[in-house]
Amino acid sequence: MECPYCGADGSKVIHTTRDVGGSIRRRRECKSCGVRFNTFERAELTTPMLIKHDGNREEFNREKLIHAIRMACAKRPVSASAITCLAEGIEHALQQLGCDEVPSQTVGDMVVRGLRELDQVAYVRYALIYLQLNNLDGVLNEIDRLMAFAEN
Repeated sequence: MECPYCGADGSKVIHTTRDVGGSIRRRRECKSCGVRFNTFERAELTTPMLIKHDGNREEFNREKLIHAIRMACAKRPVSASAITCLAEGIEHALQQLGCDEVPSQTVGDMVVRGLRELDQVAYVRYALIYLQLNNLDGVLNEIDRLMAFAEN
């Protein structure tokens, strides 16, 4: 492992822990300059390509998904860890499908379900764009569906 401070090759591992998300955190010390730093390792599993509505294909982008969820949750009492957990759950579900390609709508549906349980206002914000609710009647119908879901 190259030292991020002095660029020297060679460091020793001082401590290793497993994080909740399945990653491994290693505390390292540079053999050259003696500075300590952390590294994180995570297994890279393949996720399917997303088929967009126009037929184009795009690689799944976890950061893009987190950004979209954060935008829906802006100024809401939703923790960053809850957003990351939702995105990781969606990514894991896609990996478990075992497909080479999935419609992007599959990801959108997963986000909608996750936000509905996480925060109802964030759900409505996301649904406005995802479900293309471009008139007041559509918004009111979706809010009525959400209220019926909350009552059950």
